[in-house]
Amino acid sequence: MKILLAIDGSKIALEAARQLIAHVGWFKEPPQVRVVTVHRPVPHVGGMSAMVSRQMLDQYYQEEGRKALEDTESLLKKANVPFTSTVLVDDPATGICNEARSAGSDLIWMGARGMSAAANMMLGSVATKVLHAATVPVTVVTR
Repeated sequence: MKILLAIDGSKIALEAARQLIAHVGWFKEPPQVRVVTVHRPVPHVGGMSAMVSRQMLDQYYQEEGRKALEDTESLLKKANVPFTSTVLVDDPATGICNEARSAGSDLIWMGARGMSAAANMMLGSVATKVLHAATVPVTVVTR
């Protein structure tokens, strides 16, 4: 079983990781966990490349992504759950679904912040978008 654990560094993402750890016993064999955080691309601004190099931008994405991954990776290590992790730069829902497809994931596991129906309708949520776009089952952990 290949599980993509999508996290963003939030408390609910950490709770999703805890719930995955608590339910690892559900699976016949230990799952292969791939932890993914997706950073939205910085908007392109005219003349930005004169001040900020591509290398600087890539370093920023990696540093921010590593911060988001830190607590989840620590939990998984303490629970002896093997994993790999990566930082992506994309629209979060698109990045999660594309990574699940390319990694051959059997399941996406993620948290949802639980916005009100009105906020979800106006803004949408990453979890809602993933539920609609994913080609594999999605487990959503809520508060």
